[in-house]
Amino acid sequence: MRVNAYHFRDTWMLSAPVRAVFDAVTDVAAYPRWWPDVREVSRVDDDTAQLVCRAVLPYVLVVRMRRAEQDPHRGRMRVHLSGDLEGVLAAVVLGRPGGARLEITQRVVAVKPLLRTLSPLARPAFRANHALMMRRGRRGLQDHLGTAGGW
Repeated sequence: MRVNAYHFRDTWMLSAPVRAVFDAVTDVAAYPRWWPDVREVSRVDDDTAQLVCRAVLPYVLVVRMRRAEQDPHRGRMRVHLSGDLEGVLAAVVLGRPGGARLEITQRVVAVKPLLRTLSPLARPAFRANHALMMRRGRRGLQDHLGTAGGW
């Protein structure tokens, strides 16, 4: 695996109905309302949005997400990523007692020059930054959906 390639797997346990979770995570334009690290979203076309993200580390990521799959009946979604990160993000929302389980998989290559250059040394910090961003996203989504539970 290249030093600037990353594979992330996250699971969000949410105390909300499956369809509410699916609708929220496929409404990319609304992310800045509930996900503190997604600073801005702009629509490029019907299937593409550009996101500006920043967590704790002092860099901004600009990523385009192009919809490849969105199936509400199976709870599946997949987007192709380009920009500062290139790759694929896929997710599935599954029912569970008391709510929904959101499984997110990302396979990306950091192409932003700063990230590419620093990856050999800063890889653990980049992974920790990603984990914090995802944790805050889960909390924000839980609050957005108006439910108190979840992990």
